[in-house]
Amino acid sequence: MEPLSTETLQRLDAAHLIHPFTDQAVLHRQRTHIVRAASGCTVVDESGRELLDAIAGLWCVNVGYGRREIADAVHRQMLRVPFYPSFFNTTTEPAILLAARLAEIAPRSLRHSFFSNSGSEANETALKLIRAYQKLRGKPGKSKIVTRSYAYHGVTVATTSMTGLSACTDPFDLPLAGFVRVPGPYAYGAGREADLEEYARECLTETERIIRREDPATIAALFAEPVQGAGGAIVPPEGHLHELREICRRHDILFVADEVITGFGRLGDWFASGMWHLEPDMITTAKGITSGDLPLGATLVSDEIAEVLAHGGPLAHGFTYTAHPSTCAAALANLDILEREQLLARVRDDIGPYFQARLAELACHPSVGEVRGVGLIGALELVPRAGRAALTAKSPLGLRAADLTRAEGVIVRGIRDLIVLSPPFVITHAEVDRAFIAVARALDRLWD
Repeated sequence: MEPLSTETLQRLDAAHLIHPFTDQAVLHRQRTHIVRAASGCTVVDESGRELLDAIAGLWCVNVGYGRREIADAVHRQMLRVPFYPSFFNTTTEPAILLAARLAEIAPRSLRHSFFSNSGSEANETALKLIRAYQKLRGKPGKSKIVTRSYAYHGVTVATTSMTGLSACTDPFDLPLAGFVRVPGPYAYGAGREADLEEYARECLTETERIIRREDPATIAALFAEPVQGAGGAIVPPEGHLHELREICRRHDILFVADEVITGFGRLGDWFASGMWHLEPDMITTAKGITSGDLPLGATLVSDEIAEVLAHGGPLAHGFTYTAHPSTCAAALANLDILEREQLLARVRDDIGPYFQARLAELACHPSVGEVRGVGLIGALELVPRAGRAALTAKSPLGLRAADLTRAEGVIVRGIRDLIVLSPPFVITHAEVDRAFIAVARALDRLWD
């Protein structure tokens, strides 16, 4: 069968497909991009043009596109047991093996996993398990959830309520009641980049003040991304998250690390929680667990919480595809690649430092207001010729800069007035050079 023409696909797309996180009217005027092929760090678009994917799909294609090891593992599993649910005292071998594997690499005491289909569902699962846990230990009044400004935790009704981005909440009249917002350490956004650590301390002080105002006896948990991804690649100062965790401990509040982006090596360790000694009560993750090849989320639960839940009767929570054997097989093959090719060490010791050095070189560009990053995450805050005071929400520079960079053959992500890069772990030095050459050219055009 001959592939359909680009024009036919674009017509069908406009007629039938609703795109996530997309202005549908703009899309239909400009026509959708169609990825026709992908390999390594490169995708091929509808015109046959090769583009370097410097955001790894959506923070997730960590081992690169087209890994035969993952495809073969899924193929073998689909021939053996393509699907069977984990309901009703039954499961499959890949689900068991993946849960055991995660127990080996997760931070201490997080030895239990509940599988879902996405980061949103992983966080939704955490919310429900937390409510059940608090009720079982005789504290049903502890039901409020604390999250930070510029947080992103998902797009279900509850997880959108946790998300601190107005573009996500306002169109749906969210958040729901019972979700409490505290400040995140986005110093640049507050005009405090010159005293980042002091601003971060003020955020902690304000967080504790809000917790006391709300009454700790009513608060179940605080969720925090180690690096706030969709909020703008916000990297906390050293020790900040550890102090945030200590505030939770003082007030008998569970601390949940949302590692949907940072999990499985993007910072050079399996989890930021282990690298930064955060000792969370739960970790939520997805994306890099399968390198994006198939949808899978996981909620990692501490021994203490799992023990309480185990004595609470039937757990009436789950999804048809919870612990889907084929996606678990993909995850196991992906973890094998990460270990065999020593990609975490590569991020930590080689490509991560090289990426950060090239990123830092753009700090002197006149259109750049701030550079920040860690591991294989980098962000550039952008300013117009007239300075930061001339920034306007109606014409965000991030989207313009992302379009200009794509025109140079490299895909980056535009967020508000910044661009973010988060390439695959297998990206080469030459490809990193290519990415930043393209970004520099785009910034030159943005500045003209």
